[in-house]
Amino acid sequence: MSSSAKSTTPLVYITGASSGIGQALALQYYRSGWRLALVARRTAELQAWAEAQGLSAERYAIYGADVCDVEAIAGAGQRCIAAQGLPDVVIANAGISIGMDTAIFEDLAVMQRVYATNNIGLAATFQPFVAAMNARGSGSLVGIASVAGIRGLPGHAAYCSSKAAVISYCESLRGECRPFGVKVVTIAPGYIDTPLTRENRYSMPFLMQPEAFAKKAFDAIHAGASFRVIPWQMGVVARLLRLLPNALFDRALSGRPRKHRAGES
Repeated sequence: MSSSAKSTTPLVYITGASSGIGQALALQYYRSGWRLALVARRTAELQAWAEAQGLSAERYAIYGADVCDVEAIAGAGQRCIAAQGLPDVVIANAGISIGMDTAIFEDLAVMQRVYATNNIGLAATFQPFVAAMNARGSGSLVGIASVAGIRGLPGHAAYCSSKAAVISYCESLRGECRPFGVKVVTIAPGYIDTPLTRENRYSMPFLMQPEAFAKKAFDAIHAGASFRVIPWQMGVVARLLRLLPNALFDRALSGRPRKHRAGES
C-alpha cells in the first residue's frame, strides 16, 4: 500500500486479536475498509487466521506482545505508530476470566494476574496513543469491559472487580481526553460465544455470536457512544440488577454455580 493510501485509509489497533471478540472485531473492521494493527501473544495463530481469511498483506500488520508485560505492550503501540501511523481507533480488548476463592492463598496470584491483564494492560495499551491523539485532536480509545463489572458474582471476584475498574477507568479517561476531541468508548459485552465463555458452568442468557457482537460494537464506536452494553437485553438486565436491593440480589444468586477456578473442570 502506498504512503498516500496509508494516510487516507483509517487504521484500527486491536489487542487480543487472536481469538473471540478481538478476531471478530478485526474482521468487521477489515470488511469495512480499514487497515488493521493486530496484537496478540500467539502471533503464529493470528498470522494463519489472517491468511485463511484472505486478508491483503498490505492492509494488516501483526505485533507480538503479552498485555501483562507493560513494556512489551507499550512497545507494540510505539512500533505500530512507526510502521503504520497513528491509529484512528484503539481497542483494548485483551482480557482473561478466571474464578478465584479468597480463602485459598494461591488464588491471590490469580487476582494479581487478572488485574495485570484486564486493568494495567488496558492502560498500557492506551498509553502510547493518548498524547499523540490529543495533539492531533481526534481518535477513539475503546475499552472492552463487561456486564460482569456492574454487580459481583460468586467465585468471580477478580473478573467482576477488574471489569468494574475498566468502566471507572474509561470514565475517568473520557473526562481527560474530551477537551482535546478524543473519544473514550466503553463497551460492556454480555455473554458472547467465545473460548472464555464456553468454560462457564451456568446459564448464559442472550448468548450472542462474536460476529453479531462485532457489528454492534462497530456501530456503537462510530456513533460516539460513551458506554454501550451489547446485546441491549443484557443492558436492561444489568440496570435491573443494579437497582435490586442487596438482600434480593443475594437471594437471587443463592445456589448459583461459582465461576470455576484455574484447573477446575
